[in-house]
Amino acid sequence: MENTAQRAGMGAIGQDPFKNGVLAVQTLRNNIMASTLLATTAITLSSLIGIFANNDSDTKLVFGNKTSLNSSIKRLSISLCFLVAFLCNVQSIRYYAHVSFLITSPALKGKMDFIDYVAKTLSRGSHSWSLGLRAFYVSIPLVLWIYGPIPMFTCCCLTLFILYFLDTTNQITRDLHIKSFKLEETEDTEAA
Repeated sequence: MENTAQRAGMGAIGQDPFKNGVLAVQTLRNNIMASTLLATTAITLSSLIGIFANNDSDTKLVFGNKTSLNSSIKRLSISLCFLVAFLCNVQSIRYYAHVSFLITSPALKGKMDFIDYVAKTLSRGSHSWSLGLRAFYVSIPLVLWIYGPIPMFTCCCLTLFILYFLDTTNQITRDLHIKSFKLEETEDTEAA
């Protein structure tokens, strides 16, 4: 549904890029800023975990296996998770910046193949941003894994429960999207 909505939005911008272009560029700027913030946060947290990897203290809050090999595996997995989040967010910045240049191009008006290319590039940026955000979601149970398997398992169950409600749509949302797309199609056929 998101890709269809983005494609419809690109079609609307393609009809009148000068009227709708400013709003599109501002939206893309906001997405670039959000991706930049997440990328900066991810690389900062990855660096902090690298610093804490050298500080191997024995605490009573950790349950389960406390060997240094296990500790290293935990910190490495968290660091890799944050690095994946960083790379995905940097990739989304790249796509969004590319779209922000393409969307203001005068060649956009009336050329459906160009509009489809811009919509695909926007979808790639959105997909990269979503993957980066998912890496942050995965990092939360991994951070709690430092304190043992019970906090990690509890957080995994809670994260799955929350993501189920965030990632699924209900019938009302689907009906709204379908009606809006049908309304746009009838307006386009009437205009032609």
